[in-house]
Amino acid sequence: MPFGEYPYSIDDKGRVVIPPAFREFVEDGMILTRGMEGCLYIFPLTAWKRVEEQLEQLPLTDPSSRAFVRFFYSGASKSRLDAQSRVSVPQTLRSFADLENDVVVAGAPGRLELWSPPRWDAAIAAVQQDPPRPDLLANFIA
Repeated sequence: MPFGEYPYSIDDKGRVVIPPAFREFVEDGMILTRGMEGCLYIFPLTAWKRVEEQLEQLPLTDPSSRAFVRFFYSGASKSRLDAQSRVSVPQTLRSFADLENDVVVAGAPGRLELWSPPRWDAAIAAVQQDPPRPDLLANFIA
């Protein structure tokens, strides 16, 4: 699993270097898409297949399911690392995540996340101010 957080910059062509610690995770290709809290998710292709299977199971008759699939799937973009270990982030996704110059590349279970530094700082502060419910963490720390 990828873990850690790394500050990087986006070049003038919208490319972000994937940190060395994460390169093997996405070396066979990846899918970039909108994430929660205003970040972007990067899934390796194998993980994306599992995501697609779960999205396909959502009921087409449920408006909130359709809206979530639309949000998550319509923003998806397939990519590969270039020779300099960069990934090109489409303009629509950069705008969604408010990525202009600087970016935080963070690891998460089964995915990477791209954050604008102010949103990253706010997300981390929010967890510190309002930690998860104790029952969600019951089996986390033994």
